[in-house]
Amino acid sequence: MYRFLRTPRWWGINLFVLLAIPFCVFMGTWQLGKFEDRVDTHQEAERRPAPSAAKAEPLDSLLPVDKETSGRTAEARGRFGDQFLVPGRELDGRSGAYVLTLLRTDGGRSLPVVRGWLPEGAAAPAPPSGEVTVVGALQASENQGSKGVRAAGGLPEGQLGMISAASLVNVVTDDVYDAWITLADSPAGLTPVPAAAAAGTGLDAKAFQNLGYTAEWFVFAGFVLFMWFRLVRREAEASRDEALGLSGA
Repeated sequence: MYRFLRTPRWWGINLFVLLAIPFCVFMGTWQLGKFEDRVDTHQEAERRPAPSAAKAEPLDSLLPVDKETSGRTAEARGRFGDQFLVPGRELDGRSGAYVLTLLRTDGGRSLPVVRGWLPEGAAAPAPPSGEVTVVGALQASENQGSKGVRAAGGLPEGQLGMISAASLVNVVTDDVYDAWITLADSPAGLTPVPAAAAAGTGLDAKAFQNLGYTAEWFVFAGFVLFMWFRLVRREAEASRDEALGLSGA
């Protein structure tokens, strides 16, 4: 009754099943491994002392920004220059903007400094004049996937949609650091912007996406096996009916 399994058609079906199931299991295991890596990284980050608790270090000694240096307290000296608003940023459920001012450092490069968060409709305070020392949490440049970013452009002059050297290169002539800091102590009228966790260290939606993909791949493997059994059963029943002369009834 199962001789049909040796036909060329079924050789093709069987080969597909033999390849598809291990592939689905491999992909599910790979996605599960990525989720477990995110969990391990998150737990390691929680066990470490808070980055902001460490003593302030010179900016250049903490660059480039990575999982280890993100959030560390950086120190830089220079003079404030161009100032921008970064609109569409929420803080404690309220909408407003970050006040970003470029600090022309003693080394000749400009550092984006978020001096604080400004409620909608309020005027941004002018930066202090003269040489200043700023201390704040080091952050990696934003990208199109960062929360609050407006990558589409079309903003009025004096506003930025993304805090990054790539977005500033078109509006200033300075050589800009590929990093920024957020001040722990903001001037009057501004609220300090909390430092964000380093990319890849939190259990965010992307981490749980990996877990969802894990389930999907294992479901696919089960579905392939289920359909194979169903096809075999239907073919076997058809062969049995044909042997009993019932195929034409």
